[in-house]
Amino acid sequence: MSAGTEGDTLCFFINGKKVTENHADPETMLLSFLREKLRLTGTKYGCGGGGCGACTVMVSRYQPATKTIIHYAVNACLLPICQLHGAAVTTVEGIGSTKTRIHPVQERIAKAHGSQCGFCTPGMVMSMYALLRNKPQPSMEDITQALAGNLCRCTGYRPIVDGCRTFCQEANCCQTNGGGDCCLDVKDETDEQDDEKPQLFNKDEFLPLDPTQELIFPPELILMAESSNLKTLTFYGERTSWVSPTSLDELVQLRSSNPKAPLVMGNTNIGPDMKFKGVLHPLIISPTRVLELFDVTQTAQGVWVGAGCSLSEVQSLLEKLAPQFPEEKTELFRALIRQLRNLGSQQIRNVASLGGNIMSAYPNSDLNPVLAAGNCKVSVVSNGGRREVHLNQDFFVSFGKTVLKPEEIIVSVFIPFTREGEFVSALRQAPRKEGAFATVTTGMRVFFSERSRVVQEVSIYYGGMGPTTVSAAKTCAAIVSKPWDDETLGRAYDVLLDELVLPPSAPGGKVEFRRSLTLSLLFKFNLEVLQKLREMNVIKDELPERIRPLPRDIQPSLQEYQHVSKDQSAQDPVGRPIMHRSAISQATGEAVYCDDIPRTDGELFMAVVTSSRAHAKITSLDVSEALRLPGVVDVITAKDIPGKKVRTVFGYDEELLAESQVSCVGQMICAVVADTKAHAKRGAAAVKISYEDLPDPVFTAEDTIEKSSFFEPRRVIWRGNVTEAFKTVDQLHEGEIRMGGQEHFYMETQSMLVVPVGEETEFKAYVSTQWPTLTQDAIADTLNIPSNRVTCHVKRMGGAFGGKVTKTSILASITAVAALKTSRAVRFVLERGDDMLITGARHPVLGRYKVGFMMDGSIVAADIQYYTNAGNSIDESTLVVEKILLHMDNAYNIPNLHGRASACRTNLPSNTAFRGFGVPQSIMIVENMINDVAVLLGRPADQIREINMYKGPSVTHYKMEFSPENMLRCWDDCKVKSDFSARRKAVDQFNQQNRWKKRGIAIIPIKYGIAFAESFLNQAGALVHVYKDGSVLVTHGGTEMGQGIHTKMQQVASRELHIPTSKIYISETSTNTVPNTCPSAASFGTDANGMAVKNACMILYQRLEPIRQKNPKGSWESWINAAYFEKISLSATGFYRGPDLYMDWDKMEGQPYAYFTYATCCCEVELDCLTGDYRTVRTDIVVDIGRSVNPSVDIGQIEGAFMQGLGLYTLEELKFSPSGLLYTRGPSQYKIPAVCDVPLRFNVYLLPDSSNPHAIYSSKGIGEPIVFLGSTVFFAIKDAVAAARSDSGLVGPFSLDSPATPERACLACASPFTKKIPVSKPGSFKPWALNI
Repeated sequence: MSAGTEGDTLCFFINGKKVTENHADPETMLLSFLREKLRLTGTKYGCGGGGCGACTVMVSRYQPATKTIIHYAVNACLLPICQLHGAAVTTVEGIGSTKTRIHPVQERIAKAHGSQCGFCTPGMVMSMYALLRNKPQPSMEDITQALAGNLCRCTGYRPIVDGCRTFCQEANCCQTNGGGDCCLDVKDETDEQDDEKPQLFNKDEFLPLDPTQELIFPPELILMAESSNLKTLTFYGERTSWVSPTSLDELVQLRSSNPKAPLVMGNTNIGPDMKFKGVLHPLIISPTRVLELFDVTQTAQGVWVGAGCSLSEVQSLLEKLAPQFPEEKTELFRALIRQLRNLGSQQIRNVASLGGNIMSAYPNSDLNPVLAAGNCKVSVVSNGGRREVHLNQDFFVSFGKTVLKPEEIIVSVFIPFTREGEFVSALRQAPRKEGAFATVTTGMRVFFSERSRVVQEVSIYYGGMGPTTVSAAKTCAAIVSKPWDDETLGRAYDVLLDELVLPPSAPGGKVEFRRSLTLSLLFKFNLEVLQKLREMNVIKDELPERIRPLPRDIQPSLQEYQHVSKDQSAQDPVGRPIMHRSAISQATGEAVYCDDIPRTDGELFMAVVTSSRAHAKITSLDVSEALRLPGVVDVITAKDIPGKKVRTVFGYDEELLAESQVSCVGQMICAVVADTKAHAKRGAAAVKISYEDLPDPVFTAEDTIEKSSFFEPRRVIWRGNVTEAFKTVDQLHEGEIRMGGQEHFYMETQSMLVVPVGEETEFKAYVSTQWPTLTQDAIADTLNIPSNRVTCHVKRMGGAFGGKVTKTSILASITAVAALKTSRAVRFVLERGDDMLITGARHPVLGRYKVGFMMDGSIVAADIQYYTNAGNSIDESTLVVEKILLHMDNAYNIPNLHGRASACRTNLPSNTAFRGFGVPQSIMIVENMINDVAVLLGRPADQIREINMYKGPSVTHYKMEFSPENMLRCWDDCKVKSDFSARRKAVDQFNQQNRWKKRGIAIIPIKYGIAFAESFLNQAGALVHVYKDGSVLVTHGGTEMGQGIHTKMQQVASRELHIPTSKIYISETSTNTVPNTCPSAASFGTDANGMAVKNACMILYQRLEPIRQKNPKGSWESWINAAYFEKISLSATGFYRGPDLYMDWDKMEGQPYAYFTYATCCCEVELDCLTGDYRTVRTDIVVDIGRSVNPSVDIGQIEGAFMQGLGLYTLEELKFSPSGLLYTRGPSQYKIPAVCDVPLRFNVYLLPDSSNPHAIYSSKGIGEPIVFLGSTVFFAIKDAVAAARSDSGLVGPFSLDSPATPERACLACASPFTKKIPVSKPGSFKPWALNI
């Protein structure tokens, strides 16, 4: 079936317009169709695997049977266009735009400050929009469920939830739609009216939601669906054909003649396989139009559910049925509902089918264990007729295989009613509470003899404990026909332990944790069953505690900041919570990101080929097969680079493309350019490379210590005399803690477009970078041309966090080589997996410390050694190591302090800058040390922190003077605002009353140095033009990545020129307007560029002085007009020469920072000790940022940084294979915080009455400091774990590495179940993943 054959015409609607496609390719997904074919670029590419929600759109279909229209949200990246025949698609462009009118969802997300970089915003908008189309008055539960599948890396979610909450109409939320008083308007009765607390947004200004204004469903599609002459559709693509039959008979015939062809319903399983594993299916069968697969029939014994029903449909069907029957009949229904709520995301459940979920037979499937335990069966059909097959231990044969014959098709699934005395439970544990594959999942059912505790039947199935869903048959045999009591279950645990064994090197790792979960989940089931037996009066025993689920309701939170002073002009925007200047266009999808720039004629796409070995010689590179593939134009290797082939940093060379040797998996070797993305990807896959492995690759800090593999210089700093001081102290303690790395996970992957102008080697580079000048210089060096031939343009970035500085310049250089060689524009957008593999992460750190302290809690001496894993090239690792040592005192005045830090050279991808730049690792180790001291003294950690804080005029360990007054104010304020002492007591009381759930609370301060210690980077330029009509164009050296720098620059220009912000525009950052700029980094962007913009505006305002004197009452426009006719220049450059900062490492002294930003955070968590799951119950952060230029932007930065820190310290885990390959290459394996991780109460207070003489308008830099405060959650978890350990009789310091994932927290709790698990000796086996 080649592309030559005529296929059918695909017909569907997009945003009310008819689309007919005569050559629909089954491999084309809706996302690329929208973006490339229709130029609808509002829908974004974030991961390509349905894991991030950036590509969410709404699909609507007409159901002829019920004459209704259904609407549901889907991930466009997984939806084949061939699936859309007869459907109507609505994208973000279709619901509203600034050209027509914006939709209330778009308006509210923007005005509630829920859009920072804006890349995830269209997806958020569409998830919320689809919810409102189905429920115009949703509950908070509906909203959090709808947003669960949408990731955001900037905001911390709170403002998004608050914006969406305004649609809510429920009793416990008084935020009624558009009016009335609300619990969020906290008013203090004693205040004067004019002192009422300022709000970040005013919900009374919002447009009301009017469902009558939505796009109508196309009548043509209704007629099409109603017509009875349905015909089979066939589509032929370049490599694949697609058949969509209309009857079950035809489906059976197709399947029997093509038993290998997959059946695709939701494409949530086959899709990722084709995309990420390169699986090719010559024929795909799509049974979505076979009505028999969607039938639902009720019988006296239960309900038959069509195998084609989506998981969302199954869930709503069960939710509808459950209340119609007595409770004892719906035990299985309710267990399935519980499991469905956590399975995937709303977008995945809306398309994934019940039959597909069963047939894919995933080892950690959430439904299969419950269906099997619940005695469900499937009805299958084939040429040989129908048969019924029970879902039991014989059904799942091996990984992804079932007992069914290849040609058999599941038509429906039978879900039986339960009987009186029968209980079913579904329990799961996953790395993240929502939208994550389970680590271990289980379905359990028990049936008791009439009114007794004797077990008649029991069935227990686990997922995640082997290659298939497994039955614990021996365990069941140990329980059946015995009374359900401690004795029986005690034996059952031992049997279960022997029955479900995992080898220590099992795929997926976490072996001890998974084995202990099998026991603790059975114990949880035991507690549930006892509770039910007690309710039925079968038993009268005193029950162990009842385990209630962790709290989950998001409460309204506070954001407190200071009003601007009464005498500030109403037109002056500085200090007011102004909305991000492009928030509205981000919410409508009109905001242009790098990959949204329209294609130019003849444009090529590039894909890179990376090393598959960690340490090897390249023996041959064969590109001949790649060049023969359709669409492939050329292959770029190191030989094609006309200029510098290496980048030299700190005396070390880094190759752009590896030539003779590779030093990590993921190192770039060559690049393929082709006419389309798909062709470039196939070309890259066809390049053949042979290697000769080199001995002894180095991966971990321990390896580097053993082989002395370090990047020089290694830094040392000390004050006092640690050795002498250790002799005088009351107590000495040594400890260590490891901290994992962190992937940047900017929502927009690395993106660039290099366009040759065509004459005199001139190039235009459109790049998503934080440092346009570096990219310009790198391209010029690589192409061996002067910098004046290269202009680099940055409109905005979809997040960056430090990951778009050095790495981006290397990628752009390779792209430029391709553009030079082919003389065509070349676009290079990394796929998420490649981005994670190639571009490095935050430095993992191993910290070792020795501390000497007195019985009164004062710390006299500390010696700390940091080993940072730099990867295979130096990048910025030396600077990271320096910043680590400069922050090792944090808030504490330790008289004798000795710090050493080394950058370890390893065979992993090179790590790079990441928000915080070493500080989150540095202080983590210090705070852990202080925690240990508190435990050893048996005192609360906050007291030890307080005793050792800097007080009065102070000097750091590098001899810089500062005043800690505001730091102490933040600490005291936070204790008061968070009601710390009362809650500390409440936590202790809670822990006495609960054995299996514990609470923990922690309070942590930070002192963070702002600006670059490298003095030359503290400079900035600006260019301000005033045009004849009075409009102003501002350009400056800062880049917009969501942090709101353009918004703040607009505020600065508005104040200095005395004109409203509406007259000021900022188009982009470019190297041809402001040259030689510095990176937007180090929390210094606003400080530097704000001063430069201010300088330019003051010059202009000064020039207009004579004009104003002549006509003092004139308008701005009239002054500008007069100035033009008087030949006064209306353009000015501004410059800011920042502070002369320095650090002398030989003398160990200097002034590396302009000033400090201070903050304190208090967090309380609730921990489930049996599974390690936790919830952050409340967070209070007090921050000193001087006088905020824009409180809404700054509070957004604080919340976003905190959530990123929460991810770093409790959730995000990079896993490498023993051969150095990164396993976690996308959102399905790497979990960043989602809506389910937001603290339930999230309060932010900006310290009042503070100012800062060292920065613009007395403000302070705020981008990075708060990341570290995410560790407060870590220490609260550690506090809860300590309470659990003391129940097991364990006291004293214990080790808990970061991130404190459920696995680490659960094992550290040392419950009786974890103690049963035998531990394999390290060295006796090859682990699944390295401990980096």
